[in-house]
Order: sequence, then structure tokens, then C-alpha cells
Amino acid sequence: MRAITYRELGPAGHVLRVENVPKPAPQKGEVLVRVHFSGVNPSDVKLRAGLRPGISQPPFPLMIPHSDGAGVIEAVGPDVPPDRVGEKVWLWNAGWQRPHGSAADYVALPQAQAVPLPDDTSLETGAVLGIPGLTAAHCVFADGSVRGKTLLISGGSGTVGRIAVQLAKWGGARVIATCAPTQRERVLSGGADAALDYAAPDLAAQILLCNAGRPVDRVIEVEAGQNIDVIAQVIAESGTIVAYGSAQSPTFQLPFYPLMFKNVTLRMALIYLLSMTERVQAIMRLHDALSEGALCPDIAAIFPIEACALAHETVEAGRRKGAVLISFV
Repeated sequence: MRAITYRELGPAGHVLRVENVPKPAPQKGEVLVRVHFSGVNPSDVKLRAGLRPGISQPPFPLMIPHSDGAGVIEAVGPDVPPDRVGEKVWLWNAGWQRPHGSAADYVALPQAQAVPLPDDTSLETGAVLGIPGLTAAHCVFADGSVRGKTLLISGGSGTVGRIAVQLAKWGGARVIATCAPTQRERVLSGGADAALDYAAPDLAAQILLCNAGRPVDRVIEVEAGQNIDVIAQVIAESGTIVAYGSAQSPTFQLPFYPLMFKNVTLRMALIYLLSMTERVQAIMRLHDALSEGALCPDIAAIFPIEACALAHETVEAGRRKGAVLISFV
């Protein structure tokens, strides 16, 4: 079967290859999925590029990358119901702490990691539900219902941010999002009640003005280090911050007392490590929103397998308008 591989860390064009490797066989409790689309995420390209702290070589001698994807179950191993054959499914954690991710014609993985797709959901959309979808769903709903609350969603034009905006609106929240000025209309079209320039010098004042002078109940944050001072000014007493990234400022000072005297809860969200209870809750939220037509993830580009390096480079470049997929059909 065809697979995207690498054996050393480095630039995509230098280390990624398309080669033929043996087709896996499903083991006990596993399913074999014929992959149609594999999702490329920032975490995938950072691992391949050697940008993960403390990692100087690939975790396994031969790496097939990517955690997200979608396809059809072709075979099942022992202890898996045979009627799962033929199911359209989306994948999560396919490449997490494993040598064989979704960037191949086939992937074998534990059956719980192949989730049946809602009937009217495309395989392209399914390939976006893993890291982006689950991150957004967990961040928005980890602390319960958002109905009647105001959420500040940082990076509302990003893949996770845009899904978070859609889910929060579906859940009954008022949504204030930040983005680049060029993305304002796109963020508003995704359902945000307000879209503000993330670099505005008076951002805190603008956020409060958009909420009739009231502080916000929850913050979904993609750049915690850069934005923590603004958050401290606008978050409500007993509010919650859920941070899923801080790439620009990985080490930063926390305004402890301004947050403490508001009794603020700060969560770190790493979607790979959700408990099964948390993951099932996030999956249910995603599927309910999909079935009600409230969720429509953007796809920026679909690359053929031969352009795998370009797909990685597109993710690395940033400022894309949606997810990046690789087609295996």
C-alpha cells in the first residue's frame, strides 16, 4: 500500500517520502480502515520538523504521520462486531504514540478510535473532526452548558477557533472572537456576534464594550502567553480560561493576583490525553451539532498524496482558511 513516511526529522521536502509499505492487519479489538482523507495538523508538522521539546529523532524508525482521517472500515479483528465492516468512520489519535498514523491507504487501530460518521456528513468533514473538532468541543463545553454565557474565542479564524465559534453559538452563547482584520467578515459569517482585531491596543476595552460593559464568562485561548494580560482584565469572577496553545510565548508570566482575586480557573487542554468519558462527551457534541446543521468545518485545501510535502508546508505557513487534507482516493 502507499504511505507517506519519514525516517528522520527535518523540512518536509527533505524527509517526507511516498513509498510502498506492507498493508497492516487488524489485531484483537482493532479495525482496518481504508483511508480516503488524512488530516494534516500543526502537531503533525511540528513533530516531523523536530520542533517538539526534547525530541531529537523520530519516536519510531519508520513514521507514517497524522492523527486525523476518515474512510471506510474494510476488515475487523477478533472481538470486533463483524457488522462494522462497511462503516464510514472518522479517526482520532491514529498517530499518537504509534508509528502508523492515517497518512496511508490503510490504517489499523483500536475500534474506539474509528467513530461512525453521521449519515449526512462527508468523509472530508470527518477528517477534520479529530484534533480540531474535539479540541473545539472540549474547550467550549468542558465546564458545562454555555447557554446564556459570553465566550471570548481567541483566533476565531483558525480551524479550531472557527469550529469553537460555531459550537458556542449552537450551544446558546454570545461569542466575541478575535482575528486578523482581513478575517473579520469570515469570522462573523461563522456565527460570531463580534470579531475584533487581536492586535488592537485597546482590545480589552473593545471586548467589554461588545458585552455591554460586562466581563466574559469563559475564554477559549490559542495564544495564552500573548493574551493573558488582556484576559485578566476582561474575565468575570469565577470565570474559566481553557488554553490549548501558546506557540508565540511558550514561557510567560502569569498575572496571578488579578486572576486569583477573580477566582479564575485556568485549564490546559491537550486533546490527545482526554479521558474516554471526556472524549465521548466531545464526540456527542460534535455529532449533535452536525446533525442539526450547526457545524460546517472549513477545508482550505486537499492535496494529492504526491504533494504531501506541500500540504505540510501549507500548514506551517499559517493563515490558511481551514483544514488541510491529503487525499488517498
